[in-house]
Amino acid sequence: MASPVLKAVKYANVSKTFFRDAARCLSTTSALQSPRRPKSGGKNIVLVEGVRTPFLLSGTTYKDLMPHDLARTALKGLLKRTNVNKTDVEYVVFGTVIQEVNTSNVAREASLGAGFSQKTPAHTVTQACISSNQAMTTGIGLLASGQADAVIAGGVEFMSDVPIRWGRKLRQMALKMNRTKGLQNQLSLLIKTLASKPAFLEIPAVAEFSTGEVMGHSADRLCAAFGISRIEQDEYALRSHSKAFWASEKGLLSDVIPYKVPGVADTVVKDNGIRPSSIEQMSKLKAAFIKPHGTITAANSSFLTDGASACLLMTEEKALELGYKPRAYLREFVYVSQDPKDQLLLGPAYATPKVLERAGLKMSDISVFEFHEAFAGQILANLKAMDSDYFAKNYMNRTEKVGTPDLSKFNLWGGSLSIGHPFGATGVRLVTTAANRLIDEDGQYALVAACAAGGIGHGMIVERYPQ
Repeated sequence: MASPVLKAVKYANVSKTFFRDAARCLSTTSALQSPRRPKSGGKNIVLVEGVRTPFLLSGTTYKDLMPHDLARTALKGLLKRTNVNKTDVEYVVFGTVIQEVNTSNVAREASLGAGFSQKTPAHTVTQACISSNQAMTTGIGLLASGQADAVIAGGVEFMSDVPIRWGRKLRQMALKMNRTKGLQNQLSLLIKTLASKPAFLEIPAVAEFSTGEVMGHSADRLCAAFGISRIEQDEYALRSHSKAFWASEKGLLSDVIPYKVPGVADTVVKDNGIRPSSIEQMSKLKAAFIKPHGTITAANSSFLTDGASACLLMTEEKALELGYKPRAYLREFVYVSQDPKDQLLLGPAYATPKVLERAGLKMSDISVFEFHEAFAGQILANLKAMDSDYFAKNYMNRTEKVGTPDLSKFNLWGGSLSIGHPFGATGVRLVTTAANRLIDEDGQYALVAACAAGGIGHGMIVERYPQ
């Protein structure tokens, strides 16, 4: 009888070539170069502090707000945490994915709402799940080039209320109606449009435009290609929730700022998606995407989340001038991209060796790993790809594998599967958590990596600031 994984291969329509090659990525060994200090690229850029609102399941406590409310709250929380003078902040940049049309430049609206001067520029970037990573590196560029000495970078996502449009034919009709004179002519236009059987609504889909596949479908295909079982995914998801629960109870998630939501009696003080369960309970859930034999379920996937994050970045010189003791240096970073079908979620596997090489480090030099968890299977597939000489040589044009991160250093305070994943805000959470863990665990270097829609990915080296 065919195994569930082989059944999933059949139903997922995995590329035969990629499946064959992925199967050859399951065992190999190699060595890497000796370490040297990462290049600072001229000016030292530091993370002074990072904060975030509690990350909440969409449709819960934040449901009646707007994205700029969350972003404004993150900015105010950062101002309170750092006591920075707003006039010292020269630029604000935020990431987001699904934009609210009324506040399309949410960075500007949030900064004005938080009390920043009208003369403080602000703009919004979008790069799928690494949008706030892009916000941070945009800020780094401004600082490194001398355009600014202090920048706030952040991100926000609000999945409780996404823009739903009329269908295109109805939109076109509405625009023509404005130019059409006379009730009879307007009625004629309406009847003609309705006779064409237009789509009445267009709802944003979490799907790839180029392939038409939702990300969960791609994750199922990736798990089938790398032979990752359902039980492996459920065990990893349980690990994420258990570690996030422990970290939350221990007060380690100190980047969370309280949020008094208008009209809600209790102040929100913690994430509400952290729910340790059991393998037995998780195993009862059915396949969410490729039915009936897929292995991706609601339990081993990240969930739709509302939340915002913000961090204060400065040149080291400016931070010291203002009396701050930074949390970390932000060192080398890279962006990568690959096939958005078979390799949609393999950004970390491609980014990790590249950013280590740029920094002159090897895997054993890294004390803290913070990888974005889109799906448990996505994490496990990346780990297998990173541990394969075959994958390195045939897909990455490298002579040897980078190796697998030490799991005793990997996402020890939970991850996106448990804490939540507001698309535009996760990157700042990853970098802030990496910096906080370096301090808590007395490490020197952290590696942050993430995948994103479109087959893109990001990697960054974070170095602990001397204490």
